[in-house]
Amino acid sequence: MIEGWQGIALNTAPNSRNEIHGDEMAQQYGFKGGLVPGVTLSAYLVQPAISAWGLEWLNRGRAHVRINRPVYDGETFDVDVTTSDQSYDAVLRRLDGTLSGHAEVSLSEYSDPAPVRRGDLIAPPDYMGDVASPERFAELKADGCHAFRYTWQANDSYLSDMSHVPSLLNEEGYAHMSFLLGIANWIFAANAHMNPWIHLETTSRNHRAVRKGTVIIAEMSVVGTFEKKGHMFADIHVNLFDEANDEALCSIDQRAIYRLRGMTAPAHPSSADATNND
Repeated sequence: MIEGWQGIALNTAPNSRNEIHGDEMAQQYGFKGGLVPGVTLSAYLVQPAISAWGLEWLNRGRAHVRINRPVYDGETFDVDVTTSDQSYDAVLRRLDGTLSGHAEVSLSEYSDPAPVRRGDLIAPPDYMGDVASPERFAELKADGCHAFRYTWQANDSYLSDMSHVPSLLNEEGYAHMSFLLGIANWIFAANAHMNPWIHLETTSRNHRAVRKGTVIIAEMSVVGTFEKKGHMFADIHVNLFDEANDEALCSIDQRAIYRLRGMTAPAHPSSADATNND
C-alpha cells in the first residue's frame, strides 16, 4: 500500500557553494532563509515508492518531480499521495497549505533500455568550468562535458529523524534519491560555474539500486538553454554508471535557473573553494 507521510525538512546544504541554501544569499533574493535543496524535496516525494516497492523501485522506478515553492529548514511538511495501480501522484505541502512540490512516480513493468557509458574525460574533484552563460553551454554542447567520480558511502541522509527513513536506505545502506539527483547538480555546476542557482525539475529513471561503497561515474550532456521573464534556464541530461563494471545506475534529465533575474555573472572561484553543490 502506498501511503503519504509527514516529516520535518532538513537543509542538507547550508554551506554549499550554491549560496541560495544559506540564509544571507537567500534573503537577498526575497526568501525567508536558506532553501532546502530541490533534490531533498524530491527525495521526500519519492519516499512512498521506496516504502511500498522497495528494491523493485530502486532498480526500475521512474519519477518526474517539479519544485514549485521553497521549503525551509525545520518546517513540517506533508506528502499526500493519490494512487493508480503501479503509479502515484504526490504533492508536498507546507503546514500553511503552500504547494511546494509535485511528483509523478511509477514502477515500470520492465527496465528501461540502459544508457552506455561514453568514456568522457574524468575531471579532478576540484575542477571548475567557466562561468555559466549561453556561450559556455553552447561550448559544452558542441565539445562535450567533463565526467566526475563520486562514491556512495551511506554516511548522509535527507532527514534528521532517521526513524522516518525506509529501512532499505537507513539499515541496508542503499543510496537515496537526494544523493543520486544531487550528483546531477554537482556535475552541472562543475562544468559551468553558477552561484546562486535554483533546481526546478527532474525526470529520473532508475536502472539499478546503488549499494554502499559504489564508485559512481557521472557523464553529462547539455540539452539546451533559454530565457524566460529575465531568468536564464538550462536543461541537461546526466547518466550515472558503476565504475566497477560500467553498469547504468540512473538517468536524470534536469532543468534549473542558472542565473536569476537581475543577477550579474558570478566570479569564478579558485579551486580551493570548490565543494559540492545542492
